[in-house]
Amino acid sequence: MLNIVLFGPPGAGKGTQSEKIIEKYNLTHISTGDLFRKHLSEGTELGRLAQKYMDEGNLVPDDVVIGMVDEKIKENNTSTGFIFDGFPRTVAQAEALDRLLEEKKTPILGMIALDVPEDELKTRLLERGKTSGRVDDQDIQKIENRVKVYLDETLPVANYYNGQEKFTKINGVGQISEIFDNICEVINTY
Repeated sequence: MLNIVLFGPPGAGKGTQSEKIIEKYNLTHISTGDLFRKHLSEGTELGRLAQKYMDEGNLVPDDVVIGMVDEKIKENNTSTGFIFDGFPRTVAQAEALDRLLEEKKTPILGMIALDVPEDELKTRLLERGKTSGRVDDQDIQKIENRVKVYLDETLPVANYYNGQEKFTKINGVGQISEIFDNICEVINTY
């Protein structure tokens, strides 16, 4: 199975590139944001549990998130592989994901990180905010906070996969097709 983590800060182009990767390699997309929305809207047991934590202003615990990921993998057990988008966000989540995939004998083959300078991220997010309607893309202070959270909390995940020799950084600035070609070069080595 082709299991990859697509990684990068908000505005790096993960959504754009993951669509292209999914189409070319016939992968199943796993986005924890999508999983949360699905479970919350369907009122599943995991959704109700997640809602309880969110209502209290707390982060949803890793075991609940991993439970949602596990369920998605089980629903797509004939998939040729998975692309993890926006997950894992912490080293603890990366370790939990590794354990889950180890049980299924289908490890993460690599993490591909889109590298984009902070000024470019801000420009992209503000531009996206004009058309997306996303409030968090329209306020420079919220954008700066999201980038800071990424650098402080999420970036260590890159070091985790780098320690396993599964980390590749791709320049996320340029033509979409050129960036995609560079990503495919990496995927084709797995």
